[in-house]
Amino acid sequence: MVVGNKLQVLDALDVAKTQWYHFTAIIIAGMGFFTDAYDLFCISLVTKLLGRIYYHVDGAKSPGSLPPNVSAAVTGVAFCGTLAGQLFFGWLGDKLGRKKVYGMTLMLMVICSIASGLSFSSNPKAVMATLCFFRFWLGFGIGGDYPLSATIMSEYANKKTRGAFIAAVFAMQGFGILGGGIFAIIISAAFMASFHAPPYEVDPVGSTVPEADYVWRIVLMFGALPAALTYYWRLKMPETARYTALVAKNAKQAASDMSKVLQMDIEAEPQKIEQEKIRYGLFSKEFAKRHGLHLLGTTTTWFLLDIAFYSQNLFQKDIFSAIGWIPSAKTMNALEEVYKIARAQTLIALCSTVPGYWFTVAFIDIMGRFAIQLMGFFFMTVFMFALAIPYDHWIHKDNRIGFVVMYSLTFFFANFGPNATTFVVPAEIFPARLRSTCHGISAAAGKLGAMVGAFGFLYLAQNKDKAKADAGYPAGIGVKNSLIVLGVINALGFLFTFLVPESKGKSLEEMSGENEDNGEGEAGASSSSSSNH
Repeated sequence: MVVGNKLQVLDALDVAKTQWYHFTAIIIAGMGFFTDAYDLFCISLVTKLLGRIYYHVDGAKSPGSLPPNVSAAVTGVAFCGTLAGQLFFGWLGDKLGRKKVYGMTLMLMVICSIASGLSFSSNPKAVMATLCFFRFWLGFGIGGDYPLSATIMSEYANKKTRGAFIAAVFAMQGFGILGGGIFAIIISAAFMASFHAPPYEVDPVGSTVPEADYVWRIVLMFGALPAALTYYWRLKMPETARYTALVAKNAKQAASDMSKVLQMDIEAEPQKIEQEKIRYGLFSKEFAKRHGLHLLGTTTTWFLLDIAFYSQNLFQKDIFSAIGWIPSAKTMNALEEVYKIARAQTLIALCSTVPGYWFTVAFIDIMGRFAIQLMGFFFMTVFMFALAIPYDHWIHKDNRIGFVVMYSLTFFFANFGPNATTFVVPAEIFPARLRSTCHGISAAAGKLGAMVGAFGFLYLAQNKDKAKADAGYPAGIGVKNSLIVLGVINALGFLFTFLVPESKGKSLEEMSGENEDNGEGEAGASSSSSSNH
């Protein structure tokens, strides 16, 4: 019944066998994500080094470190840029088309990656200011990549394995984090071999060799390479058929584009699209009625998840030091510290982050998005409370392996769970002409959560006793209470998941209600079209 009303070109995409073009699409969209993750996470590998180079205090017992406000700015400014980029490019992707905007975001990422490594000046303030400036615009480009990559992938995919394809694009994030760690290991090891330096406690000034300044610049600039490599392929990719047919209303163009991609003949059918009279906007009552709760569900779950997900970075350093992966700062020279931090991050990525992503890819079209998201939030809640309540037990040296195992499991279930599904679902359940905007809004809510997670908890997790808190920070509520708060946040995420519909195995038009004409479909469709006259 519905097929008669559905464009053949979209149907062809829905039932297409998984073939070569699906994989090229994953790689083209995924390389953007690889770069995103690399750029966002590589800063945490070099912040300690920046502190040693630019904030060295003569005669101090421990190496220089970034003041809290500078540290927050350097790591957080890219998040702010990402949030703005998600909203702006998400909206633009629905206005101009996915493809046009897709090249712009990539170019912005390449230019800003290189520029952030060229933040030159003798004065620390000026270096940090220029670094922050370019990291903001880098984030802006990265933000555009979120809604566009997800939307492009979902619009290209067939309905049987669509979830796995979108999740695979997202899973490239894991490789980006891994790539950042490995590259930093290689660079710092190479510099250590060439420029020997004593530990900080032996010779405070000599422990940071002048050449160390190149290390962080090289690490930041390397992010431009994968993006630049895929630029050409992005330009060659045709606009998605769903945008061309449903938004730009050019079924003929869509049919010819997809005939090339699918390597089969699709006849153009110009007359059928006229039926879609429902052109409700984002702020209309009709949208609120059909998708209001869906949008609430996708934004809240992503927001809550990212609070928990990004707060991990805080505990990471403490955990590494606690289990002895990273010795105390004064016993190392500057390059050695970069090497050790990178090694620890890479191990965590290898053991819990990357496997979690690929578990999602394997199971998302079998279990469905809803089940995976519920399961993920459930286990994250359980493990957070299991870490928090007997927290004093975990701190002891003998139990620290257990702590790390529990901790890794929490993030395994974040990635085999809501971290992946919150990215997939918004790309599937909204109508084509609002799809990238709604994905951008959901993703921006997530980044807001990321800021709360990364900075709110930076202050919250400080010791209740001001004297024991990190230099420059006010007293907080302590790590134990912070973990309890995170457990509650995950439990809330579990509840809000019930607002989000299951999209497994359904076509995009079925999910968004785009192929109901007046005769069939819900009464809502016919009443809204009659009120348009």
